[in-house]
Amino acid sequence: MTETPNRRSLPELQSGPLIVGGVLIGVGAMIAMAGLAIGGAHLFSATRQWVREMEVPPSERARQQWTRLKAAAAAGGSAWQDGTGAPVTAE
Repeated sequence: MTETPNRRSLPELQSGPLIVGGVLIGVGAMIAMAGLAIGGAHLFSATRQWVREMEVPPSERARQQWTRLKAAAAAGGSAWQDGTGAPVTAE
């Protein structure tokens, strides 16, 4: 019978490379968050400037579209109930 060497069930890890890797991941995450904050602030500022330069503000445009939508829905409902649509022909 041959003897098998005493094997461990888990690999042997050194703490140094794991600590360095964790620190680098943390530093990278902080840099990414700083980039996200700077880019987000610029995007927010540019969007506000764009809205300020519009001839019709988005809130007024939405109000106009809502009024048109209500009128179209009322007209469509009225036409459906009154049967005043185009006649259907069977071919």
